[in-house]
Amino acid sequence: MRLHDKIILITGASAGIGRASALRFAAEGARLVLNARRPQPLHELAAQIRASGGEVAVHAGDVADAATAQVLVDLAQQSFGGLDAAINNAGMLGPSLPTAELPADAWREVVATNLDAAFRAARAQLPALLARGGGSLVFVGTFVGHTVGFPGMAAYAASKAGLIGLSQVIAAEYGARGVRSNVLLPGGTDTEMGRQAAPTGDARDFVRSLHALKRMAEPEEIANAALFLASDESSFVTGSAMRVEGGVSITRT
Repeated sequence: MRLHDKIILITGASAGIGRASALRFAAEGARLVLNARRPQPLHELAAQIRASGGEVAVHAGDVADAATAQVLVDLAQQSFGGLDAAINNAGMLGPSLPTAELPADAWREVVATNLDAAFRAARAQLPALLARGGGSLVFVGTFVGHTVGFPGMAAYAASKAGLIGLSQVIAAEYGARGVRSNVLLPGGTDTEMGRQAAPTGDARDFVRSLHALKRMAEPEEIANAALFLASDESSFVTGSAMRVEGGVSITRT
């Protein structure tokens, strides 16, 4: 198993990419610390993993809360003795409005969840990774704001694009000490957030048409890429923005 006895933290684990990653990582032998805002689906996921023989600890809380990042690291250390990798996946879309009409409060909420929380997560996670001799940080971004700009997504695009700069600096600062840091850039994915961005059948058909593969990703496909970045198979990969987006960035037909 590729993650045997690895201690891995996943935020936004109750649905979508986070949930698929939790199930995939558990099947590969990881001991998991899972976080999400909604307690019920989080605890249901934990029960499913335990029923299959997996080890998991959970904390329901909002990553935008300044205390959450350290609480999760403390939980990993108390439950399993440390931290080997983190999938910083939690995020939000925000209202779909033109930039000039986007309320400042909405901008701040999206940035607080998508970017500020990632910084606080890294600040808490890095000492724990260093104490284990290194490890892997993975930030879940998006192609939006990196290779494509979509109307109505200013806060989402800017906050997610900021993850790339944050991750690259971490990679440069801590690479010599065994820490790798990468950003995963999914394309359109069939998740709750994906359906929020494309709420109608016609909208989803349009999103599918943008991709070279002419379909959206399943969350499990993105989880497979997260598994690669979290595992030792990506031992020489750091500072990258890894596109797992079905060719949306190169398609014009």
